[in-house]
Amino acid sequence: MKIRCLSASDVRAAMPMAEAIRAVREAFIELSAGRAAMPIRARIDVPHVSGISLTMPAYLPEGRQLATKIVSVFPENLGREPAIPTINAVVVVFHPDTGLPAGILHGGTLTAIRTGAASGAATVELAREDVVTAGVLGAGVQARTQLEAMTTARPSIRSASVYDPRTDAAEAFAREMEERLALPVRVLKSADALVEASEVIAEATTATRPVFSDAALRDDAHVNAVGSFTPQMQIIPEATVVRSAVVVDHRESCWEEAGDLIQPRDRGVIDEDHVLAELGEIAGGVAPKPGPGRPTLFKTVGTAVQDAAVGARALARAADLGLGQVIDL
Repeated sequence: MKIRCLSASDVRAAMPMAEAIRAVREAFIELSAGRAAMPIRARIDVPHVSGISLTMPAYLPEGRQLATKIVSVFPENLGREPAIPTINAVVVVFHPDTGLPAGILHGGTLTAIRTGAASGAATVELAREDVVTAGVLGAGVQARTQLEAMTTARPSIRSASVYDPRTDAAEAFAREMEERLALPVRVLKSADALVEASEVIAEATTATRPVFSDAALRDDAHVNAVGSFTPQMQIIPEATVVRSAVVVDHRESCWEEAGDLIQPRDRGVIDEDHVLAELGEIAGGVAPKPGPGRPTLFKTVGTAVQDAAVGARALARAADLGLGQVIDL
């Protein structure tokens, strides 16, 4: 059995952000149309380190893409010496005709790319076309692909900002992203200052409570909310959820896992009809885009169809480019 193994650098080389955004957009359309097979992900808690292990399979029949991701999210990794990534994973892509494993990919890198790509697709559909400022809350691996995706989706962006309570991490982020994107990136001193300065915002933190005040958010802003993926995590202010046009990646997954929505619902502040649409419904022309006059909020908890779509395309491109190592199992 021959399997192509892709390292982090192989995955990055095989999957440019613009291609990832296209792949994720198509996967969301297929998911919202009911054609994809994607069970709610299985979760195992590892309480002694506040860790979570998740298993995420999916099949996209139109693209003939079949994959499973096994991912761990261990927030305490950032406090280790030396610090190691919070999110670690492997993605296994299978041949759709035989079920044989075709490739193993560095899942942390793939997760960062496909999560950024989801926000990129949401920015295409929901953000104003003339935005010039972007901001990122958080300075980790996910934050980097969030900014890359937003600038890919909106080439009109001319400057960016970052806030992270770890000033050294924010400064390193700014230096790296300025060089990578050829764009000025400022380090700001508070989350509110960043939100006030930004027309398109990515929240990519490991917080469990709101990180900015609703009063700081412009009425014409677009927010990509990535951080909250458990019912206990509410990172977006309740008032922001209430006044925003809310779009999600997948209703069932968000009402199962997204504390940003679950907690306001359970307090009776919103109901489930407050979610206007899934992103795939808007991208597929089934649901209208929200009108102007209030912020737009894209809430994503991450779906296995993203991993299947981006993983399968990355593997195919890697084979064409001669990337990775082919091993016999």
